[in-house]
Amino acid sequence: MTQPIIDIVTAVIRDDAGRMLVVRKRGTAIFMKPGGKRELGEDDLTALARELDEELGCRLVAAERLGAFTAPAANEPGFTVSTVTYLVQVDGPIAARAEIEEIAWIDPAAPGDLRLAPLLTQQVLPALLLAATPQ
Repeated sequence: MTQPIIDIVTAVIRDDAGRMLVVRKRGTAIFMKPGGKRELGEDDLTALARELDEELGCRLVAAERLGAFTAPAANEPGFTVSTVTYLVQVDGPIAARAEIEEIAWIDPAAPGDLRLAPLLTQQVLPALLLAATPQ
């Protein structure tokens, strides 16, 4: 029997120093990428723009697809999370809003001791580091 799937779209937001933004939802202990579920009829970028505005108060300016990833869900035991992740540029100040309780900036190559979602550690960070490696 397969685990139920949570289908989402997420963003990798980097600052000028190359650090990556991670968020922690209220009532949880694990940091993850910002983003969320698509509403009926939304495509990836429409959903992502809405989620970034709601959760962080910033505006999506540009997006490039990093990839599609799947891993055990961080906060929903017994579920799998499946995401399409985009490298994005945003405009405006970034602050924790809506269900986001805390934000942090991490170095993708050395994320430190924050508790990070399996999707982030197992899939996205390796893909991000591979994308940054000259070919």
